[in-house]
Parts: sequence; C-alpha cells; structure tokens
Amino acid sequence: VTGVPGVGKSTFIEALGVRLTGAGHRLAVLAVDPTSSISRGSILGDKTRMEALARDERAFIRPSPTGGSLGGVSRKTRETILLCEAAGYDIVLVETVGVGQSEILVAEMVDFFLLLLLAGGGDQLQGIKRGIMELADLVAITKADGNNAGRAARAQREYAAALRFLLPKSELWKPSVCSVSALEGIGIQEVWDEVEAHHLRLEEAGELARRRRRQRVRWMWAMVDEGMRQRLEDIPELQQRIPELEGQVEEETLTPTLAAREILATLRS
Repeated sequence: VTGVPGVGKSTFIEALGVRLTGAGHRLAVLAVDPTSSISRGSILGDKTRMEALARDERAFIRPSPTGGSLGGVSRKTRETILLCEAAGYDIVLVETVGVGQSEILVAEMVDFFLLLLLAGGGDQLQGIKRGIMELADLVAITKADGNNAGRAARAQREYAAALRFLLPKSELWKPSVCSVSALEGIGIQEVWDEVEAHHLRLEEAGELARRRRRQRVRWMWAMVDEGMRQRLEDIPELQQRIPELEGQVEEETLTPTLAAREILATLRS
C-alpha cells in the first residue's frame, strides 16, 4: 500500500484491517517508518494512528525504521514478510513512506500493489509519475466523502482514462480505479474484492508462482549488492581512500567511472 504522505494510508489500512480480522484473518502490517535522527529507531507514528488495529489480538503492527535508506524500505522487510507468514499471518500488508523509490522496491516483494491517490490536488495527472502508475494493480482515490466526493469522482474518471494509455504489467490483469472513504467505510470491501480476484486469476494461470520465483532471484541479487557494499565498508584502507576519491570526483580530476573501478578493484585484491 503506497501513496504520498497525507493520502490516508494508515487510516485506510486500519479500516481494511479491522474488516479483515473481523472476517477471521490474521493480519500483519509492516509499516516502514521514518527513522529518528536521535535514537535511530522508528517514530512509531503508524502504530499510534492505528489505535483500533493495534488493540486487535488478530493483528500485528510492526513499524520498521528506514535506516535512512533512499527507498524508504527497511532492508529486512523481505525477511519480515516471510517471518510473519511462518508465524501464521495469512495476510501481510506493507505500507511505505511514499518517497518515490520505495514503490519500485516494494513492487518486487509483494503480490498486489495498491496505489492510493488524492483528489483535488491541482494538476493530478502531471503530479503522478508514469512508472508508479504502471506498477499499480489497483488505484484508489481516497477521502471520497463530504465535500470531496465530487472531486474524487472526477479524479477517478481522469485516472481511469490515463490507465488506458499505459501498458499493464500483466496480460492477465487490467488495473482499474475506484474511490474509497476510510472514515465512512465506502469502497473498502470493493478494494479487497479486487485483491482476491487478482490473486485467484494469477494463481490459476500459474503467474503468481512465476512472479514469486522471479522475486526470489531479484532478492538474491539485492543481497549480493548489499553484501558487496558491506565488504567495501569493512576495508580500512579503502575507507581512508574514499574521501580522496570523492574529492577528486567533485573537482572533476577523476571520472566517476574510474573512481568506481578503483573501489571495486579492492574486492579482487
């Protein structure tokens, strides 16, 4: 579940989560939280906003600090998903901080990608990156209630028209646009119906299993990238050399390509 800050992700997740646990599901919510600059831990904002869900014995909410990572996704999010599944949670929701790169990273570790958008925010279509729209399995216009209901309906039509010009990421599923109001409970069940329909269609066609196999391979290479970065950080001689290399790159006395080659060459020595 992703969207820009203020779109109502936590409110939506709580409304959906209460409905799911009420239907007998065990739900885990992994809320990737901004990191505190003082304690280096999570701010725990999501856990305070989801008060009803936090008290639900069938729900587990885990804010994870981003650790300052650009994507806003904790390095251990993938492992935590598997751990929650092993612990008996049959539904796992991942909420991102909505900072841009997180959408791409989350899309590579989940079965369904829900994009929440606001209505009445100016030039809406220009404000959404095409790449993010192409990742979505469903787009939901939030806060479709009160005086905002009319704007939400217009935004729904505009985004639905925009989706027609985008290539869907799977031939088996054509993304749609709906309107929801977490406060009034409007459209929440319809969103979950779409999730279940998507899961059933991909599972019957074998696409879900193929997608998860591809995700595991990407996960492997992500761990390789992280491991290589960690190995570089563990070389004392390199850490002394890096400030000099960075200065040369900044002053254009050394190209970034040659600097990167020198850094990577230390792994072969």
